[in-house]
Amino acid sequence: MSERDDLHDVIFDTASHATPESGDEAPHHGAVVPARDTLPERLYLLPIHNRPFFPAQVQPLVIHRPRWEETIKRVGNTPHHSVGLAFVGDAGVDELGHENFPEIGTAVRMHKVQGEDEQIQFIAQGMRRFKIQRWLSKTPPYLVEVSYPKEPIDAEEDEARAYAMALINGIKELLPINPLYGEELKHYLNRFSPHEPGPLSDFAAAITSAKGPELQEILETLPVMARMQKVLPLLHKEIEVAQLQSEISEQVNAQMQERQREFFLREQLKVIQRELGISKDDRENDVDTFRKRLVDLHVPERVQSRIDDELDKLSVLETGSPEYGTTRNYLDWLTSLPWGITSQDQLDLSHARQVLDRDHDGLADVKERIVEFLAEGTFKGDVGGSILLLVGPPGVGKTSVGRSIAEALGREFYRFSVGGMRDEAEIKGHRRTYVGAMPGKLVQALKEVEVQNPVIMLDEIDKMGQSFQGDPASALLEVLDPEQNVDFLDHYLDVRMDLSKVLFVCTANTLDAIPPALLDRMEQIRLSGYIAEEKLAIAKHHLWPKLLKRDKIAKKCINLTEAALKQVIEGYAREAGVRQLEKQLHRIVRKAAVKLLENGQQSVKVSVNNLEEFLGAPLFRKEQVLRGEGVVTGLAWTSMGGATLPIEAGKVHALDRGFKLTGQLGDVMKESANIAYSYVQGHLAEYGADGDFFNDAFIHVHVPEGATPKDGPSAGISITTALLSLARHQAIDRQLAMTGELTLTGQVLPVGGIREKVIAARRSDIFEVILPEANRRDFEELPDYLKSGVTVHFAGHYRDVAKVVFG
Repeated sequence: MSERDDLHDVIFDTASHATPESGDEAPHHGAVVPARDTLPERLYLLPIHNRPFFPAQVQPLVIHRPRWEETIKRVGNTPHHSVGLAFVGDAGVDELGHENFPEIGTAVRMHKVQGEDEQIQFIAQGMRRFKIQRWLSKTPPYLVEVSYPKEPIDAEEDEARAYAMALINGIKELLPINPLYGEELKHYLNRFSPHEPGPLSDFAAAITSAKGPELQEILETLPVMARMQKVLPLLHKEIEVAQLQSEISEQVNAQMQERQREFFLREQLKVIQRELGISKDDRENDVDTFRKRLVDLHVPERVQSRIDDELDKLSVLETGSPEYGTTRNYLDWLTSLPWGITSQDQLDLSHARQVLDRDHDGLADVKERIVEFLAEGTFKGDVGGSILLLVGPPGVGKTSVGRSIAEALGREFYRFSVGGMRDEAEIKGHRRTYVGAMPGKLVQALKEVEVQNPVIMLDEIDKMGQSFQGDPASALLEVLDPEQNVDFLDHYLDVRMDLSKVLFVCTANTLDAIPPALLDRMEQIRLSGYIAEEKLAIAKHHLWPKLLKRDKIAKKCINLTEAALKQVIEGYAREAGVRQLEKQLHRIVRKAAVKLLENGQQSVKVSVNNLEEFLGAPLFRKEQVLRGEGVVTGLAWTSMGGATLPIEAGKVHALDRGFKLTGQLGDVMKESANIAYSYVQGHLAEYGADGDFFNDAFIHVHVPEGATPKDGPSAGISITTALLSLARHQAIDRQLAMTGELTLTGQVLPVGGIREKVIAARRSDIFEVILPEANRRDFEELPDYLKSGVTVHFAGHYRDVAKVVFG
């Protein structure tokens, strides 16, 4: 007989042999009461931890054998085989004592006791509540003297019957939605009677999942009516939880069944389609997709051979293998590139001039250089293989010029910045053996533009870095060399690509950081910056309309006068480019928008009179050119454009001879100052000064704005002139600036940045300059609007400089 059958027999034996308690009325037919038989006055105790045991329960129990084996043996030697079960909560075995046992527990009869290893199992049949009257043994095995308290029904018969019916209905409602309760318990429930609510309330409490202390409180509640009032809320809560669990389970099962159904249907559909020859598996689909891509391409023979080999490999690999994914990605890249696909160049010079003039004001020499470049391409038939380098300060429009070149040619445009790039794999790709390998940026660019002859702009080429991962500047040597990029090799693709049709346009702020080998492969076009008139045109035609359009503000709402615009350029944005000018104009738009909304104005006028309300005090004041003995205005080139550089020389005292330099000068400029000092000392008499002037004079040369570092070989004649002015006691009485390097024999050497320096002189209202004779050609190549009104003196020897300055 199985254990389940044993449990069934015990349950029905308990119900069929029930007898009424002494003094109680005979029960209704079919009522269930605990079997009374003869309950002992002394009971051995066993603790239970999870939840208390109720008289209405019949349940298998497992106890710890080494601890309670003696107790089980002694119970087995008694004629009644009864033991007391008491709920002790979370008390551990080691700290368990007689004080942990509650007064009220449940007397049970043990059936089918079995011992296995560390455990003893038996079926406990609940009999009656007991109450501990006296402890006979306070150490295991625990023995107590007990009484069996009465359980009065403290209510009218109809009220008790109503509560009992509510309990029966609740239990019946719970049983169908909780599969834990078997069919036997349904039969057991049918034998309960509303006339005997005590066992019914115990049974209802026992099948709930309430916590142990709550159930112990119910066990200790002897009046049946009060007990039913406590059990009924617990039963309703159990029904709600069971219903919620049932709903969740139904939803999950429905979703799982739907997905399983879809899966089986799809698999059946695939099999049917495959049998009918109207469908292919994933591997065949991939192969067909790659072959379709190749139909319109003109793939080189060596590349086609590699693609065929990879397709053959793909057709035999399992779709779930890692090698399949790697091969598929490789073929995806190979077949996505525009092999042999080029766009038609639009080599129309008038169209190119129109596009450049539309997008850019000023830069006449740059535009002309680009038109010349396109004209050359017209005769060649294409402009591929050329590498242009646009050099200039920030904000002068290098990137937008590159975009205009692409539009003038009718080519696709792709831009990416190489500034800060440290890994050469960004240029030449990763090896396919690496996880997450990808081709380089150039291959990605060709895939995106879908032609082999785009305009690719490499921004900030002077800001590439180096690291342990390689040198990207060296990797670019192959890319930017027309002799090598015909067979460019990307490490990921591992096949040769032709980049000779790509027009590369690079941008940089300075040339110093570009490796000479890389610089040698590029054609330089300088964008030197803008003078005030050019900035005014750019602001009127481009910056101001763009800001209003971006913020969706009507032109009539903000009236910016031309005089105010000139004041913005002169007082707030003197840099070589126009980025700072755009920021200041944006400030005006923002503050004007606030006035339009808060004050309800229809329009806001921005003039010279109220410009400071929008931008605050001017950042730049009108530069006062320093004058006096030993003061000269030099011209300097910086990465931000040209600048005027005042140089001061003064005699500190006549106690001893000496020479001191200040102004954050670099090594090159310090050498220029020392050469100038030596040259002037040796030629004082020649230039009309006291030959002994420096013998007992301590000379201090300072270049103002001491916090700004300065360096470069262009201040030689300026420092020499300042020292000679000091020695002759003759100040320069007119607006004059100069630039040029000096040798120890008085030769004036050429310098760079002539355009930027002329712009800086004009910006400071200086229209007379001295330049080295070797820079005559550089000046003559300047546009007419820059040369207009400027008087230039060319000097081959310092005598030419002295003649201009001192007469």
